[in-house]
Amino acid sequence: MDWSALRLSGELAAVTTLVLLVIGTPLAWWLAGGRSTLRSVVETIVALPLVLPPTVLGFYLLVVMGPRGPIGELLDDLGGPKLVFTFTGLVVASVLFSLPFVVQPLRNAFRALGRRPVEAAATLGAGPVDRFLTVVVPSVLPAYVTAAVLAFAHTVGEFGVVLMIGGSLPETRVASIAVWEAVESLDYDRAHAMSAVLVAGSFVVLLAANLLERRAARGSEA
Repeated sequence: MDWSALRLSGELAAVTTLVLLVIGTPLAWWLAGGRSTLRSVVETIVALPLVLPPTVLGFYLLVVMGPRGPIGELLDDLGGPKLVFTFTGLVVASVLFSLPFVVQPLRNAFRALGRRPVEAAATLGAGPVDRFLTVVVPSVLPAYVTAAVLAFAHTVGEFGVVLMIGGSLPETRVASIAVWEAVESLDYDRAHAMSAVLVAGSFVVLLAANLLERRAARGSEA
């Protein structure tokens, strides 16, 4: 059992999910505010990872973030961190790859909620942040649970993107890469063991999310 790969997958999924919730919330709120041409273009860009082969996205991220790419060269000139074959690069790639799994559930929930509850809170003197945290978030809490679980599970299951950006170095070798390498070396016992842990972990996460989502939904109805 490659516990280091499993631990790295968990850390990557946790960090990616946190970052996605932070940046996905304002983006989903803005997208839910109307249906302008600009919003339609941004929605299409956000949804691209749903239809693009992961290796295609990983290839272009490798080109852009590599030492000779525009972002890679800029970071090198500024003395910033390297992105290719590093944990930081895996996080950046995972955030872009899993972005629609957070933005779309939140956008749909924000649209269903509408602006009236927020406007009503504004008439009572609540500030923008206060309105969002006390009115919007509790009302769409099930959507946040769904978004977090989808982002976490999708990140754990990544293969093509993490292979292109991280390869198989000790600091970037996640569980999906470890399973692939075990199969490549015909070590089916290790592949079975790793896969069984991933299946069991995914089941537990999804079951817990379903229970939390039901509880949150009952709480919001009450």
